[in-house]
Amino acid sequence: MQVDGYVEGKIRTEQTLVISTKGRVKGEIIANHVVINGLHDGTCYANTIEILQEGKASGTIYCDDLSIERGGSFLGETHPTSKETVIAINSEKKDKVGNDEKPKKVANLK
Repeated sequence: MQVDGYVEGKIRTEQTLVISTKGRVKGEIIANHVVINGLHDGTCYANTIEILQEGKASGTIYCDDLSIERGGSFLGETHPTSKETVIAINSEKKDKVGNDEKPKKVANLK
């Protein structure tokens, strides 16, 4: 998945999310791999996060494999992922009462 415009809210994918140089994301990201070459402001949960040369990220990152290229910037907090990480995402389902079911925690995909 690639973001070339502006997104505000939550993005969830089991694959790779790329924020291009013109892309802007404000909100929570949950993905296997995140590549930031634009702007991200919010919380990010991923197995791997790359902040490229033109990338700027601020907020909180939960990741064990973070890289920042020369020119890229990050302002915020980093935390390691736990052994159980919300990476594999089930689509939100309604239970019999009509309440939203939250994504289940699963083992890290490394």
